Amino acid sequence: MGESMSMLKGANTPVSVRSVRVELGWHSAPGVPDVDASALLLQSSGKVRSDSDFVFYNQPAHASGAVRHEGKQSATGTTTDSVAVDLDRVESSIERVVLAASADGGTFGQVPGLRIRVLDAASGDEIARYDSQDATVETAFVLGELYRRQGAWKFRAVGQGYGTGLEGLATDFGITVDEPQQAPVTEAAVTQATLPAVTPPVATPPPPPAAPAPQPAPPAPATPAAPPAPVRLTKVTLTKESPSVSLTKQGGTSGAMRVNP
Repeated sequence: MGESMSMLKGANTPVSVRSVRVELGWHSAPGVPDVDASALLLQSSGKVRSDSDFVFYNQPAHASGAVRHEGKQSATGTTTDSVAVDLDRVESSIERVVLAASADGGTFGQVPGLRIRVLDAASGDEIARYDSQDATVETAFVLGELYRRQGAWKFRAVGQGYGTGLEGLATDFGITVDEPQQAPVTEAAVTQATLPAVTPPVATPPPPPAAPAPQPAPPAPATPAAPPAPVRLTKVTLTKESPSVSLTKQGGTSGAMRVNP
């Protein structure tokens, strides 16, 4: 089967096969930003359950085995980055698999021929295709999604861009992005730091008073039960300090993502 007609933004089509390969493609050339595919597994609330529901180049396999990042291939001026999805292994609490992309070192307006294809993993036949043609300053994109509808799977062409990159995309799916804060340095602190240290005179301490007779210790009060920890959404910090989920590619300049407990 050859290539299908490109879908319109917002259109959907049935996916009747059990496993698919989602292929993100673009025309690569000198000066064109690198592009990375990723997937987010969402509940009915539209939120991830934890950082493990984010599949990308540094976390290439979901714990369920349902989603895997397969990596890139290049040929004749075209590069692809693929994600494999075994629809039979997607957990019942997951209703959508969002298929996203991020630009490394530029915007999607500088990436020609951006497209996403859904292929039958067994035969390689193309099931759906969506070509993005209106990108400008976006640095992250949701190109499509696989979703459940009445017990069956469908693919929808989304085409939603984020000018705020991974931070904007993460926030949209319930992840709280926290920038590190540094305490301001006051003029008094700077002045104090520049003054030479002064050694105070050593005073001879008076002799200690005689110790009173020991008294029996009162019974220790019962320790109250600790209150339950509050439930909160996953918190992600886009910094390079103490990462547990790093967004830094080898040889790249991206930041890092730290998931706080």
